[in-house]
Amino acid sequence: MSTAEIKSRLMEQLEDRFVTWAKGRPDIRAAIVIGSRARRERPADAWSDLDIVFFTTNPEHYLSKIHWLKTFGNPLLTFVKDTPAGGQRERRVLFDGGLDVDFTIVSNSEAKSLLRFLRLRKRFPQLLQLIPKRTSRKIMREITDFAGIIRRGMRVLVDKDGVAIHLPLLNDNSFSSLAAKPSQAEFLAVLNEFFYLAVLMTKKLRRGELWTASRMNNCSMKHLLLQMLEWHALASNRWDYDTWHGGRFVEDWADPRAVDALSNAFAHYDKEDIRNSLSATLDTFGWLAIETADHLGFLYPASTDERVRGLLDQYLFEGTETPSDGGV
Repeated sequence: MSTAEIKSRLMEQLEDRFVTWAKGRPDIRAAIVIGSRARRERPADAWSDLDIVFFTTNPEHYLSKIHWLKTFGNPLLTFVKDTPAGGQRERRVLFDGGLDVDFTIVSNSEAKSLLRFLRLRKRFPQLLQLIPKRTSRKIMREITDFAGIIRRGMRVLVDKDGVAIHLPLLNDNSFSSLAAKPSQAEFLAVLNEFFYLAVLMTKKLRRGELWTASRMNNCSMKHLLLQMLEWHALASNRWDYDTWHGGRFVEDWADPRAVDALSNAFAHYDKEDIRNSLSATLDTFGWLAIETADHLGFLYPASTDERVRGLLDQYLFEGTETPSDGGV
């Protein structure tokens, strides 16, 4: 039996233990599997974790205690953090054998409220107009995030009150997580922030602050590069083109030219390498932005691009020192 087959079987056994446990716990009202172990497109492989969402009348107990985890296996480590989407909290666990499980712990009253909202909204589509705009936007953002996950696939493990079975109501098109086209102002804001960070990072590099320069180059600027990769893919294909989230599967959906260029865009903790990766990142971001602007009918700020690159050349290649006053 291969390693992948062994891990798959161990995950199935862990899931079975969870179901048996949840059915015997009065406070656990429903549980579903989301993520790769529930979806058909890009299903689980040997490296996939298990994502379980369960609805309980006592969420704080499972967020603050860890003894219940021993029912499913031997936990090597565990911690609690906010979920990437949906506005909930999750307990992440690494069990023996490298089995990693994310338990998203949701208040059952919230789950029931969501179901009531979905049913009411189906009957009264204008319901959100009766709620203050700030509140309605927050509600829609969290529901839309969760809907995007559910839409990719879910499996019901436990459903004592008939709540989980109705979650497919989230597949309503009004909860679509389709990316919004940027306005000219939003597009320029990303460009301006990227160019600003490029100059600031270069000053840090010249001052010898490699940690800060490396972090800005490999993290902050790459976050903006990812945004441009997504916009470019959407603008070049169609606006419902699937760019997943957080850079997942970027190798498959992004322009192949950009994917090839990424091999030079991330730097080691080395001054020369950071400088080279900055150059590669600027070049890749630049042509992506130019082509995206052309697709969207935006004006590209060529003069700003030219002036920023001139500053960078001055700082990096002409030996001009930046002030060493220890400022930001």
